[in-house]
Amino acid sequence: MKKLSIALALIAAVATAGLAQEGIQFEEGNWKKILAKAADQDRLIFVDAYAEWCGPCKMMARDVFTQAEVGEYYNSNFVNAKIDMEKGEGTGLARKYQVRAYPTLLFIDANGQLVHRAVGYQDAEAFLQLGREAQDPSKQIAAMERKFEAGERDPEFLRNYAIAAADAMAANANEIATTYLSTQKDWTGEAEMQLIFQAATQMDDPYFKEILKRREAYEALFSERYITNKIQRAILQTLSAEDGEEKMMADAEAKFKAAFPENPGPIFANFKMNYYSINNPDAFPQAAVDYLRDYPSEDANELNSIAWTFYESVDDKKMLKEAVKWAERSVEIESTFYNNDTLAALYYKLGNKKAAKAAAKKAIELAKASGEDYTETKELLEKIERL
Repeated sequence: MKKLSIALALIAAVATAGLAQEGIQFEEGNWKKILAKAADQDRLIFVDAYAEWCGPCKMMARDVFTQAEVGEYYNSNFVNAKIDMEKGEGTGLARKYQVRAYPTLLFIDANGQLVHRAVGYQDAEAFLQLGREAQDPSKQIAAMERKFEAGERDPEFLRNYAIAAADAMAANANEIATTYLSTQKDWTGEAEMQLIFQAATQMDDPYFKEILKRREAYEALFSERYITNKIQRAILQTLSAEDGEEKMMADAEAKFKAAFPENPGPIFANFKMNYYSINNPDAFPQAAVDYLRDYPSEDANELNSIAWTFYESVDDKKMLKEAVKWAERSVEIESTFYNNDTLAALYYKLGNKKAAKAAAKKAIELAKASGEDYTETKELLEKIERL
């Protein structure tokens, strides 16, 4: 019986070892050793450049890097490294390879030269395609950069380079996009629209005018909110506070009316609130009240965000009672850990112990169910108990 138990244990150990090999196997050594191993095996290095706090990084680590097909391809073709860009050697590597967003996925040769890169969450299919591109000299972003600098201006090459540069958040991505778009008369293709959206930064440039002219098509591709935010940011860049805030706001209102002739009111009111939240905190509470009074929101996240900002920055009890209404409405629309936490915090700030306690307990209950970290809510509940 003991021998059978040992045999079963060995089988289980072998099975477990087999499972552990599924997914990407990351190197444990320092950067110098990783470079040496890449040279010895004549392979590129794949670097998962991550940060501890990055949600999409954790999602890729959990859902993509662990897949058998992904592991088989990356383990066979690359030396794989997983490096926190905010600790130890990672800080220097982040500077060297210009890591500015997470996750950044780097492909580096044994000499430490960048070959290819992409930024942002990739599902398994896209991540496998990225690995194939990194091994294809015609698609490597570093090779394309050299060709561009040497004067290559073939439209198909420019198109591929512009898309790769955008995916990599390269510093010259806008330059490549505008160079490609200047070779095209038809800007209605999806790839062209993606590049126009990226290149449009100023309200008076031809790319922004194209977005405004074909706004419905761009809203269908990117979403109405995304396009609205893009226009808001562009208008903000055209404003100057040198002549005074009142004149600047009048100028902003005129520009919003021109950009949104069908219904500029809610968009301008939202812009005004957000502008004051950063640039004139004293004017922010009333601007928020005016916005949500004149244009009631049914967006739970928006209501929660504004209510939380009031909790953090507003002390006037009359205003805080308005924030409570928004937080309550947010919970009515969709009860989550976050908006129940906000509601508890506001009740606490107003001294309403019973309501604060109930909302905090509800927030913790929802956090436990969804796996959220409720440490701060637990601390808030302890403060509420002492009221």
